[in-house]
Amino acid sequence: MKLLALDTATEACSAALYLEGEISQQLRVTPRAHSHLILPMIDQLLADAGLSVSGLDALAFGRGPGSFMGVRIAAGVVQGIAFAWDLPVVPISTLAAIAQTAYADTGANRVLAAIDARMNEVYWAAYVLSAQACMHVVGQEEVIDPARVSSPKGGGWTGAGTGWATHGEVLRTAIGAEVLRSVVPDCLPTAAAIARLAAADYAAGRHVSAAEAVPVYLRDKVAKKLG
Repeated sequence: MKLLALDTATEACSAALYLEGEISQQLRVTPRAHSHLILPMIDQLLADAGLSVSGLDALAFGRGPGSFMGVRIAAGVVQGIAFAWDLPVVPISTLAAIAQTAYADTGANRVLAAIDARMNEVYWAAYVLSAQACMHVVGQEEVIDPARVSSPKGGGWTGAGTGWATHGEVLRTAIGAEVLRSVVPDCLPTAAAIARLAAADYAAGRHVSAAEAVPVYLRDKVAKKLG
């Protein structure tokens, strides 16, 4: 399988190439420069691998939640390439990518992923490791006041993501500090994590067309429900 993955949803901008199980990645943490960085990253990865877009099997991207403009950048680039080359797309949750990155970096197999959503809210979800070594959501992703998050069952959870940097004390109080094993507040999503998750989804037939490769903001979904 040959798959190109992108992520621009948070402070980190990254692209990764998955080639038959091996992953190479370009990553920089530079807010507000993603639109200038992502295309050169793609070009460099393909050049290093001696591969062209026509040789890819699929594309993947961090579909959100995250920065409104950031999520749109990755979605737009992926849609453009997918339309031009008639490639399938695998959208991957940014929160799932954070959980997968936390697993890769620390070995954590139960992760409470949180992104600072501003407006005194966090994007939030719980993930557990599957038998395929991929993070799987428990319940649903949501945008929520950090004081109102639900306590997960059992202990041994790892908190990961910028939501823990901004609202760590409130989150600890809400879920109970005893359920936490550790916290990695500087854990950001990466295209490498997205590639790993997307490879499993693509193999299982979970992919969409270019037209269906759209961002997921969560906050919009909440607004529609309230309306």
